Amino acid sequence: MSSIAHRGFVHLGMDVSKDSIAVAVLSPDRDTAEIDKIFHDAESVRRLIKRLGKPKEMWACYEAGPTGYDLQRLLSSMGVRCDVVAPSLIPKGSGDRVKTDRRDARRLAGLHRAGELTPIAIPTPAQEGVRDLCRTRGDMVQDLTRARNRLSGFLLRHSVVWRGGSKWTGRHRRWLATLSFDDPAIGATYSHYLSTVKLRDTQLESVETDLLPWCTTDPFGGQVARLAAYRGVTRIGALCLAAEVFDWRRFPKARPFMSFTGLVPGENSTGLTQRRGSITRAGRPSPGPAL
Repeated sequence: MSSIAHRGFVHLGMDVSKDSIAVAVLSPDRDTAEIDKIFHDAESVRRLIKRLGKPKEMWACYEAGPTGYDLQRLLSSMGVRCDVVAPSLIPKGSGDRVKTDRRDARRLAGLHRAGELTPIAIPTPAQEGVRDLCRTRGDMVQDLTRARNRLSGFLLRHSVVWRGGSKWTGRHRRWLATLSFDDPAIGATYSHYLSTVKLRDTQLESVETDLLPWCTTDPFGGQVARLAAYRGVTRIGALCLAAEVFDWRRFPKARPFMSFTGLVPGENSTGLTQRRGSITRAGRPSPGPAL
């Protein structure tokens, strides 16, 4: 967005943490922002906005982070425009080695007024809820993968190797159930590792059971039906993808979508030399591979 569209507003650059918010207040007629610091709760934010003036004349911004979107929704409900900006796209000086809440807030306010910040799409509470559940599934997949790897590594250390084909099939699981060890400590270790794998399996199944109803209902039922029509895309996989994107209008062409997912090659080219490497994986982290 051009800087012209940002003129005439009181810009609020907010550096948000768990307990406090550093606020840089940059008026239209000033080049330097005034800094305030408030407690991070709804009442403190309301007092700040009431003290600063008319909400419709304010435009706030803060970096996307662990505090989520509740602050954006609160400000919007009060009539204050608020952008949540992508941290990776904030311009930074190569020689800037000083980082404080106040400096970050002041920089956000200045860059926002100049139109140099890139806002991200804000999900609705319903969309965010389903996305959180999808990310929970991703966490469960990672936990299960680690538990399986620990069990496989333990067996390999004791020269117990499965040679009957793919792992974690029905045959492989029945084989695991037949294993025993003479040493009681080793046997107890194996029992703990195997129990952990079974527990992680159960947890993953439970999360996927909770996800299944969302495959056919709003806010993602229609998207899941279209995505699952592609070969190799399961309903759960389609739901996880739809929950991460949630608004496909963000990507008018394939190139920005591939950049979002990190499925673009890295490059280090100069002059007449072109060097391209493997995919960057620099986009939104995956909600977890299918098992």
